[in-house]
Amino acid sequence: MPPSNTAAWLPAKNTYPVKIGPAAYPSPGPGQIVVRNWAVAINPVDWCLQLFSGFVLTFLVYPMVPGGDLAGDVVEVGADVTDFAVGDRILALGLGMDRAAVEGKTSAAEGAFQKYTLVRTLLATHIPEWMLYQDACVLPLTLATAAYGLFHAEFLALDLPTVPPPPPGSKGRVLITGGSTSVGCNAIQLVVQAGYTVVSTSSPKNFDYVKSLGATAVFDYRSKTLQADLVAALSKDNDTKCLGALAIGDNAVKLSMKVLSRIPGSRHFVSMAGSVMVPANVSTTLGRPRFMGFTVWQGVRMNMTGRSTGVEVKFVDTKDLAQPGNAVRKVFREFLPQALAQRQYMTAPRTRVVGHGLDSLQEAMDVRKKGVSAEKIVLTL
Repeated sequence: MPPSNTAAWLPAKNTYPVKIGPAAYPSPGPGQIVVRNWAVAINPVDWCLQLFSGFVLTFLVYPMVPGGDLAGDVVEVGADVTDFAVGDRILALGLGMDRAAVEGKTSAAEGAFQKYTLVRTLLATHIPEWMLYQDACVLPLTLATAAYGLFHAEFLALDLPTVPPPPPGSKGRVLITGGSTSVGCNAIQLVVQAGYTVVSTSSPKNFDYVKSLGATAVFDYRSKTLQADLVAALSKDNDTKCLGALAIGDNAVKLSMKVLSRIPGSRHFVSMAGSVMVPANVSTTLGRPRFMGFTVWQGVRMNMTGRSTGVEVKFVDTKDLAQPGNAVRKVFREFLPQALAQRQYMTAPRTRVVGHGLDSLQEAMDVRKKGVSAEKIVLTL
């Protein structure tokens, strides 16, 4: 008899709260493992499905199990799997909300918010014995998003990070806005450990934290002189080019386009990993339509700025994460295990555990919805 499984379900679009109930125990196929989850982390997309499922990931089929970030123990491996074994401690990205899982009818099995998750080995990483599951689980989705926008051939196409890293700042400069966000924390480390110099933005209270991740210069995202400050920092050495931007945060895309357009010889390309932060009042009667209207207006402004500056913007859609040849797979499998083991790479942002057990999941999602700063909401199981 297989073990009993329990999951957090969204039975239909815009369901609140999540429904905790039984789920089938998954059986691993080629390139797959089953993980007993000990910690999961909350991302904005998880709770946004409860408000905007008519606009967010519209290809999803309900009922479904949300969640992408997980850490736990391997309990079963597919017949062809040789690089993971039962008992291995891992972090992984569950692909339950990926189109490939939906089309393959494995979406529910691949969601992170359950006791046992079916995981594709190409997006799993061994973690050191000393690392806590609750710290490891903050990485997967935002690490994958950052890596996709930075290294994928259709985006910034930067060189991949290595262990040990190349000499600091030996390859050029990159602008990463929103340095204290989950995506920003990972993007900064990845870029620095690939040999580039990072210039970033955050609130002043997070300056030291963002610099501890490797950013050379950090500026207040509310500063009236921000654009000029970024241009100066990214143009500091004439022999070191600016190679583009990864934009995260409100107005970050417009800012990045204007900055890049003012730097001679820079690459005029922005990987957009998030242009609008969802406000805490979005779930109110007026908050939802106002936010949707604001999002549309931001898109119009972005297009207008793109035409006036000549800077290309592309949304980081992570559409081929399930394919074995992409750059994200190389980060997860070839770079991250060594980097974590040697403490070259930090689990970031900071972990904030808000509950234990799936019965506390909705509470954790609600806490995340209210907003966080330089931290990620985690649930232990």
